[in-house]
Amino acid sequence: MSVEVAIKNGAQTIGEGPHWDVGTGTLLYVDIMEGDVHRWSPSTGVHEKVHLESPVTLIVPNKNGGYIIAQNRSICHLDWDTAKLTTIHTVEEGTSNRFNDGKCDRNGRLWAGTMGVELKDSVEIECGTLYSVDSSGVKGHQDKVTISNGIAWSGDNQTMYFIDSPLKQIFAFDYDAETGNISNRRVAVHVAYGCPDGMTIDTEDKLWVACFSAGRVVRYDPETGKELRVVEIPSKRMTSCCFGGDNLEDLYVTSCAKHVSVESLTLEEVLKQEPLAGSVFRVTGLGVRGHAANKFGAVVT
Repeated sequence: MSVEVAIKNGAQTIGEGPHWDVGTGTLLYVDIMEGDVHRWSPSTGVHEKVHLESPVTLIVPNKNGGYIIAQNRSICHLDWDTAKLTTIHTVEEGTSNRFNDGKCDRNGRLWAGTMGVELKDSVEIECGTLYSVDSSGVKGHQDKVTISNGIAWSGDNQTMYFIDSPLKQIFAFDYDAETGNISNRRVAVHVAYGCPDGMTIDTEDKLWVACFSAGRVVRYDPETGKELRVVEIPSKRMTSCCFGGDNLEDLYVTSCAKHVSVESLTLEEVLKQEPLAGSVFRVTGLGVRGHAANKFGAVVT
């Protein structure tokens, strides 16, 4: 196994939402508080970004072209070439909440959750909701969420996993792929390291969890709750991970540089303490592979 820096200091604030686009062979990710969406090709070295005017927290390809992003409390369509944003849905108007992590299921539904205002030492508790978005609109599934984070589905598409970070637990739900309903919430994993953030799943149905403040990604068996493997990363604040590369055998890991909502340090001061903060890392030689990430399937007009 090898851990290397793929994109040094690739985010100035919170690098998040890595998504490997199989069709283009590119890695997508966001720099949340900077308002940037990134697209990087490891084969050509071309690194592009689109700057938006407010926080952006996720990016996934839209099957009909362009990308779906979350900006504050809105789900929007982004035309990469023109940087034009078209709002699809807005939730929780009149609040200070914002969307956080999100992914699409195999039916093309986007699952994304909201969270409250981040404070210096905490975050507003139980202010968020986990939503799904499809052609029929927006549907709330789980309320009283504090920090909505990692989402993944089992290989048989019958179980959905979800993280509410401060609880340090990974929840499992029975998942109805046809209706998009979730039920029977239970705890699958208790996370021992730092704060569980984003996650992905491999083809052996094992979860890979980025542990914020702990400098590691941990592989868990959600059936037993047992820790299977720890991958040390040379930066403390891991935010999320996804499988990518030609055979989906490389694990890409995003990290946080300056957390502008809660930190008084400048970016320069952060980098003096942690030179690789905000970098995107690539882990190779793990001996496992992931699933191709799903695109958003609803029609955007």
